[in-house]
Amino acid sequence: MVLPTPSELKPPSASRFSSAPSGSPAGTTASSAGCTRTVRFGRVQDLKGLILSGGKGTRLRPITHTSAKQLVPVANKPVLFYGIEAMGQAGIEDVGIIIAPETGEEVKAAAGDGSRFGVKLTYLLQDEPLGLAHAVLTAQEFLSDSPFVMYLGDNLLQGGIADLVAAFRSSEPDALILLTQVPDPEHYGVAELNDGRVVQLVEKPLEPHTDLALVGVYMFTPAVYDAAKSITPSGRGELEITDAIQHMVDGGRRVEPHIVNGWWKDTGRLEDMLAANRLVLDTIDSRIEGELAESQVDGRVVIEPGARLERCAVRGPAVIGAGASLIDCYVGPYTAVGRGCTIENAEVEHSIMLEGAAVRNLAGRMESSLLGRNVTIGRDRRQPRAYRFMVGDNSEIGIL
Repeated sequence: MVLPTPSELKPPSASRFSSAPSGSPAGTTASSAGCTRTVRFGRVQDLKGLILSGGKGTRLRPITHTSAKQLVPVANKPVLFYGIEAMGQAGIEDVGIIIAPETGEEVKAAAGDGSRFGVKLTYLLQDEPLGLAHAVLTAQEFLSDSPFVMYLGDNLLQGGIADLVAAFRSSEPDALILLTQVPDPEHYGVAELNDGRVVQLVEKPLEPHTDLALVGVYMFTPAVYDAAKSITPSGRGELEITDAIQHMVDGGRRVEPHIVNGWWKDTGRLEDMLAANRLVLDTIDSRIEGELAESQVDGRVVIEPGARLERCAVRGPAVIGAGASLIDCYVGPYTAVGRGCTIENAEVEHSIMLEGAAVRNLAGRMESSLLGRNVTIGRDRRQPRAYRFMVGDNSEIGIL
């Protein structure tokens, strides 16, 4: 791989901006010279939002062979939507979404113009996944001179960002970073503090000296642009946001840390996706709008309109999507059954089933699983019994 130089990593021209689908408001395309002057904060509406929805999602393959990782649902809602909602709830109305060539159209079709979230969405194409700092430069023309919140589209943060935005506006630092303690800091960007000040940031250190990981929400003034243009690609060929923030620290810019007390999840891996599903389902309120026939529902359960349950037992927290058909089955805690799914003569627990997936006639309970769209898992009751599979590339099957 030939690594690009910082001078080659310039913001895109206006032609690379893309508005939402037909009928939506046009996107903002004001240009900026990348100034480094101090920006005084005004109303919350003066802040813009930037959500990253690019990348290849290799850790969630094979699901992400056919879908953007940010559109994989948690509690039957795409992860990306939680970030968009957080922006709207914080009063940020103008939001750019970084998209990739491979999945951009799918993201645009799913999120639309943003009106249902109370925001205006503008789509910004990042041709290659060259790092978070490169994504910032890709969005520079859209962001212009506005301070902004950058939110990684595959992250979930308990409680939203309204209080954090208020703290950013109140203290007016050059950057505000969110940190949380993790048991495995070698998998994250980490920050070292001294007397409450940020002194060192390292991306996925082999031997971490701290357990404070960077949460996937950042707040910046335009000072970040010069920092992003001054760094060089890392060993993996990316412009790391940790390097850009470190450049700001070394240059005397004020970078404030904020320790997150609630939960945070990066949903890039199967186990994290299931954990996020569990955490979100723990917050739901019961709502039964589907049809129950000789079925029992215990705990907090959402059953969407058009779903039908016959001779089933459901133990919450769980959510059953619209149009799902459940017959002679058990659905256990922390299960999200998507729209139009089928479960017959089977038991499912602590799992996520995407739209149209089907599980039939299983001899044992399916648990801790993620089934893609229109996947079918079943057992033929005829004798003799045998396993018969058709499995795509980079798939994983476990039989216990």
